[in-house]
This record gives sequence, structure tokens and C-alpha cells, in this order.
Amino acid sequence: MSNPSDVRKPDEDARQLASLGYVSEFKRDMSLWENFSLGFTYLSPVVGVYSLFAFALATGGPPMIWAVVLAAIGQLFVALVFGEVVSQFPVSGGVYPWARRLWGRRWAWLTGWVYMLALVVTIASVSYGAGPFVAMFLDITPSTDVTIVCAIVLILIVMMLNLAGTRILAKVAFFGFAAELAGAVAVGGWLLLTERRHGLGVLFDSAGVEGSNSYLPAFLAAALIGVYLYYGFEACGDVAEEVRNPGKRIPRSMRMTIYIGGAASFVITFALLLAVPDFGAVITGADPDPVTTVLRGAFGPVGFKVVLGIVLISFLSCALSLQAAASRLIYSYARDDMMPVSHAFKKISAKRHVPPYALLLTAILPICIVIASKISENALTKIVSFASLGIYLAFMMVVMAALRARLKGWRPSGKFTLGRWGLPVTLTALGYQLLAATNMAWPRTPDAPWYDNYNVLLSAALVVAAGLVYMLIAKPYARTDLPHGDAIAEPVKPESDFAEAAGRKGGL
Repeated sequence: MSNPSDVRKPDEDARQLASLGYVSEFKRDMSLWENFSLGFTYLSPVVGVYSLFAFALATGGPPMIWAVVLAAIGQLFVALVFGEVVSQFPVSGGVYPWARRLWGRRWAWLTGWVYMLALVVTIASVSYGAGPFVAMFLDITPSTDVTIVCAIVLILIVMMLNLAGTRILAKVAFFGFAAELAGAVAVGGWLLLTERRHGLGVLFDSAGVEGSNSYLPAFLAAALIGVYLYYGFEACGDVAEEVRNPGKRIPRSMRMTIYIGGAASFVITFALLLAVPDFGAVITGADPDPVTTVLRGAFGPVGFKVVLGIVLISFLSCALSLQAAASRLIYSYARDDMMPVSHAFKKISAKRHVPPYALLLTAILPICIVIASKISENALTKIVSFASLGIYLAFMMVVMAALRARLKGWRPSGKFTLGRWGLPVTLTALGYQLLAATNMAWPRTPDAPWYDNYNVLLSAALVVAAGLVYMLIAKPYARTDLPHGDAIAEPVKPESDFAEAAGRKGGL
């Protein structure tokens, strides 16, 4: 049930939105827990851990689990900054309208461009990643063709669910959250009770992955499991016009995404680590899929199918939330006439209250990327390598805009503020993002051609450069006279209960 203090009349939300220059065509059908579920399923601990566990363990050994903890702490600071921003500017589209109000139109356009492409690529990569699990579930031989067909079917299914409206999106997201969390607890608990093969000391034992060198490079490479896990909380803000009392509820659901998603990720990773039969086999490549090895051994053929079913639900709900976030960003762009064919992408279905053409675009583009793997799997790898760094870059651009605005006098005036902790939290968030982005882009294949070694950095640079060229030629940012860079001029309001409590307790 919702807290009575969270309840607000729809006309109050409409007046706040009108003060920001908009009249919404969405329906505010999403509760606090459903909004949180959207962020949780986008983050998807099951998808993230199951996809990267083998790589992280083989690269960094069992201590790679601490990367899951460190990344959660780092992203919590980012979520706190985002909470302040969305509380003051609860507008659909997330990072684009936030960046516009904090800095200006050009910065906002480029932020949205980077985030939009990163989301589209992430939809393709998550859908593509579901293919092998579908093959195992159906007992068919995995192949590129099978994976492509499964990915396309998954994308079309989530598009149809999203087209059904916010109410269906909210219910499916909540079901996905419940299934994933229950599965994580059940699987993790069972593994710890019946399949524990190691003591807690292994969490500090590198298993020799560093050889004769320092362990730090190995840990940083393995730390990508944590870096790739913790985004999704921003999706809570992408649907701000579909949530009642968004200025209070969305910052809370963002933090809940990190708290609960982080706990679930740690439990899954912890249980799998203690159940792996042979770390050496994973490190040498003799056991390339330790997750399947552990789950087959622990649950048997029937139980393994049940677990696979939960995994597939997680993939579906993750793709659903990603597509919802991407479509709202595209709609927000188009509503401000910031992209070609804006007249179509800003249309809202009068019956379902969702942007149908924006949703269609978020299906067509990922399908094209998935089909490209038939031509060249290497090309797909190069495209997908941009996804996570692109999301971090977009996040970083919002945090930089918030820091710049704060240094120029911005005092957040929403229902959630950090008070005197705002500047140190923002600086910490930016520091974490810079470190994480550097770690993602760091070249780690010196024997490969230079363009492969720097693939992640080059792909990000290409996306940013293409956006800059288009922005300079077409000047899409000049098509709207809506307020921009005006956060500093917002009137100062009393600090929130959160800020007052922080001041009394002397901390967050």
C-alpha cells in the first residue's frame, strides 16, 4: 500500500507539469512499487549476473564479488543526484529534459542522443543474450539463427505489451520483479543450503588469476560485472508523467532500485561463487559456463527448467523496461521537435495513452542490429560494446550539468533534496562515473589490432562525433523555445524532510 503522505491529487501533478511548460497525455497509472519495479527489472540482477558471472570469475577470481558491492555504492550516489533533479523536473524522457533545464538545449540534445542510442543497442544485446537460454529451455541446439529468431520474437512481444498501455506495463514489470526476486532468493538459498562447496575465505582468494603480476588489473577487468549491473534506476524517472506525486515517489523508487537490486545481485553472486565446483576449470576455460554447471547439478533436469523459466521472465521484463524507457525518451525528444519525423513520434494513442510510433522505433532499430549479427557477429560485438559506456556517458552528462548548475547557484527545490550534502554527493557521483567509464574503455587486448583494442572508446567517440556533426548541421536544439538552462533561476524552497533529517543526524 502507498504511504498516505505520498498521495496527491492528479490536478496538483498537472499544475506542476504545466509550470514546466507541458500538458501531459499520459495516464498516471503507476504506483510507487510499480515504478520501482520498472527500475528493478531494467537493472535485472538475474540478467546481469548470469550473463557476466563466468567472465568475471575467470578474470578476477572469487574476489570479483566485491565489485558488485562497490558499484552499488557508487551508483547510489548517482541515484541521489538524479533524485534531486527528477523531483524538481518530473518530466517524461529522463536525462534529456533534466539536462535541458540544468544546462541548455545543446547539452541536452547531445545527452539524449547518446542515451537513446545506448538504450536501443542495450535492447538488442539483452534480447540477443536471451537466445541461448531459450535454446536450453526448449532443448534445441543453440545457433546464430536460433538466437536471432528468439531475439526478434522477444522484441516484438515486449513491444505489444508496451503498446497495451501503462497499466499493463506496470503490472508486467511488477510481476517480473516479484518473479526475479523470488527466484533469486529461492535459488540463492537452495545453493547455500545444499551446494556450498567453499568457505567464506574464497571471497578473498584470487585463485591465482593474477599470475606473477599485481592483482589490481585482474580485479578491475572483472569489476565490469558491477559496472554493467547498476543502471536502470533512471527508468523510474523516464515515466515521470505516468506516476502520481512523482517529485516524492520517483526519488524513493530510484533508491529502492539500488538497495533491493544490489542485495539481490550480491545474494545471487555469493551463492553461485560458493557453489562452483572448480574455480580452476572456470579460469582455464575448461568450464566456460559455470552458472549452468551449478544450476544443473543443484536442481536436476526439471528444477533446471524452472530456473530457466525465471531467467527468461527476467530477460523479458528487462527488455520491456528498456523499451519503455527508450520510447519515453524518443517521445520527449519529439515533443520538443528535436528529431526528424517528430510529428509522428510525439503522438500519443488516445486509447492506450502511450507513444505508439516511438515504441515501434524502439523495436525496429534493435531488430536491425540483431539481424546484423547474421552478416557479422564481430560487427554486432563492436556495436554492443558501446551500450554500457554510452549509458554511463549520458549519466555523467546529467551529473556534470547538476554540478555546474549547483556551482552557479542552483538550489534544488523539489520535494527531495540533499541539502548541504548536495555538493559532496554530486562530486562523489561524478568521480565514480569517471572511474567506471575509464575502466570500461580501458584497452585490455594488446595483441589485437589497435582498433579492436580501443573498440569501446572508438565506438563511443563515433557516436558522440556523429551527434555533434548532426547537431551543428541540422541545429535540432533550435526548434523549441521551451525553458532551458533555467534551473538556477528556480526559487529556493524549504529543504525536504530528507535534508532536514540529514542535517539533524549529521549524515545521509
